[in-house]
Amino acid sequence: MVVATGLALAAAALHAAWNLTAKRSADRFLALWGQFAVAAAISAIVLVLIGDLPAAAWWPAVVTGGVHVPYTACLAWAYDRGDFSVAYPIARGSGAVLSAVGGVILLDDHVGPWTVIAIAIVAGGMVLLAAGAQPGPAAMALAVGLAIGVYTVNDSDAVRQHGPTYAFAVFVMIGLSTTAFGVLTGRGTAMVTSMRVDWSRYGMTGTMAAASYALVLLAVRRAPVGYVAALRESSVLIAAVLGTRYLAESRARRRTVAAAVILAGLVLLVATS
Repeated sequence: MVVATGLALAAAALHAAWNLTAKRSADRFLALWGQFAVAAAISAIVLVLIGDLPAAAWWPAVVTGGVHVPYTACLAWAYDRGDFSVAYPIARGSGAVLSAVGGVILLDDHVGPWTVIAIAIVAGGMVLLAAGAQPGPAAMALAVGLAIGVYTVNDSDAVRQHGPTYAFAVFVMIGLSTTAFGVLTGRGTAMVTSMRVDWSRYGMTGTMAAASYALVLLAVRRAPVGYVAALRESSVLIAAVLGTRYLAESRARRRTVAAAVILAGLVLLVATS
């Protein structure tokens, strides 16, 4: 459990960092697409070098790739119109709760009553953190959370069956699906231009995104999905600080209190799992 905790916390830091970079980009959809394309290229190279992924592992990877189309589009929309310290917590908080429920219902994960209480505290803190959000960005962030719940449960089951190499198949399919969506919606030329200018930034964030999710999938092989998902959402603490400090977002005091509630839930989660 200690190893899973460390992996989840490292994933949280990387995840908040690449999301902040996407939020600060001029075109958030291109920023997300670019990093996923780079992550796909890196993952494809790794798979060619390793070459031990079973064919059956590609089917759940296809599912996750498909789910990432609405995930990417909705996240970009939420970042375009909402505060980072609001959109990010709603998305990650709802995703964590849905992942935990899905893990219990679909994957036969076993959690005790104190773990349930801890997850509820974390979720409550996230709701407080996101209070007062505009309806549009909040709705889109909730849609992102639904996508997170679906692909987290799907991938948790797959990585337990097929091993950690599965994470690279996931990013190959995410890169292919987002690229197909971007081209079909007429953003292909813009992406080519953006890649020429921002390839180094996409390389950095793509590596961070791939590493973050790979750490999560390693963690869920050692701990229940609900535990890992909730602990990973400690990234909302980082988002609250970054949003108020670097993006000049308001309501810092209330969001600090909400972050403290989340932290209390995480401490209880770690202590009782």
